[in-house]
Amino acid sequence: MSGGPYQPHPEQPDRGSSATTDVELIWIEKRLEHWIRFGRIAAERILSRRTRVVSFRQGACLAFVQWSASDYGTVRSRIDILRCVGQGDAYTTVPFVRPGGDLLLSIKGWPRVQRVLQAIDAVEAAGIDACDAAPEHWRHVHNRITVGEAPRGYTRERHEAWLKRQATGL
Repeated sequence: MSGGPYQPHPEQPDRGSSATTDVELIWIEKRLEHWIRFGRIAAERILSRRTRVVSFRQGACLAFVQWSASDYGTVRSRIDILRCVGQGDAYTTVPFVRPGGDLLLSIKGWPRVQRVLQAIDAVEAAGIDACDAAPEHWRHVHNRITVGEAPRGYTRERHEAWLKRQATGL
């Protein structure tokens, strides 16, 4: 055994107080596309012409879209909305997201993904940054779309109520 300081394994970075959540974005036109629909990016590293890694701070909310196709059409489509976690917090693993996050919404299949994108557009049309919407809203959207129902709209009044609950610690 070595007596030196602990060195984290390269694939498992030290999750200290300044830990971030990293998302690998890939863009191969009409084949494989990963992109961020919303989220406040804290840092970015370009790995190649087609690949980069974006980082988000603890507590940040983001929407990550994954889409791939073959010569015969769409093979896979998925959207995940998650809140970035800190050291010691429980998290759910998501492909291309390290380490993972508090999963608020996870939808697969292009028609359903489009409905989530429309729900995001509706939040933004109400003048609210989707990053700041209540986590419960994204869970609601997930549940309603999963069962084939229309989600309830996120209004300015609902957002103000969320901000008041947050301010009082409820």
